[in-house]
Amino acid sequence: MTDGAFCADCFSSAQRIVSPCCERCGTPLVNEAYGGARKICVSCQLKPPAWRKGRAAFVYDDWSRRIILPLKYSDQTENATVLSREMERAGVSLLEQATLLVPVPMYRGKLWRRRYNQAALLARGLARHSKVPALLDGLERRRATRPLARLSPKERHSEIADTIIVRAGRGKRIAGQAVLLVDDVLTTGATASVCTDALLKAGALSVDILVAARTGKGDERDVPYPEE
Repeated sequence: MTDGAFCADCFSSAQRIVSPCCERCGTPLVNEAYGGARKICVSCQLKPPAWRKGRAAFVYDDWSRRIILPLKYSDQTENATVLSREMERAGVSLLEQATLLVPVPMYRGKLWRRRYNQAALLARGLARHSKVPALLDGLERRRATRPLARLSPKERHSEIADTIIVRAGRGKRIAGQAVLLVDDVLTTGATASVCTDALLKAGALSVDILVAARTGKGDERDVPYPEE
């Protein structure tokens, strides 16, 4: 993997998430017995996430960071094509049920500085591959938040609460839809939960989530830049 080019050997060490994995959050399971008959991890059984089902293409580790962080911070937008292909593979069952793709939004100040929203690029790629329509500006962030990467799960939820809403005039596009929420990395799920709540309040029939990578349970504060 050099200068944005990818080959078969690049993926030999990739830790793809395949079955068995949790139906709700996409985290890998040691074996099917750990998820029980419903294939749901203990964490999601004790505290079910706001969304219905979740999938991730990769574990968020050193390998996947080499694709995701350059996309996110270094203008290597071509990486979105590679990631969206892998997300399509991992989330085929969710894409079959989805009627609308919606990316996690970026605050306008950060979007102005970065010039693109990596989640929107991923959603656009998925829409192109799967033919499921995407509403790239369906959600918006009402204010900037502190970087979430080094906050505890409780601090993240407090920081992000009530900051994401359905954009004015987009409610009719969302009502009655099976929405697939798209993002680059899933950590504690704080941001995804707020997005899900906003979509359901707007009348979405259901909300699932598909991401490029997810951290392991308990690893949220041990990896660089996992979630903004």
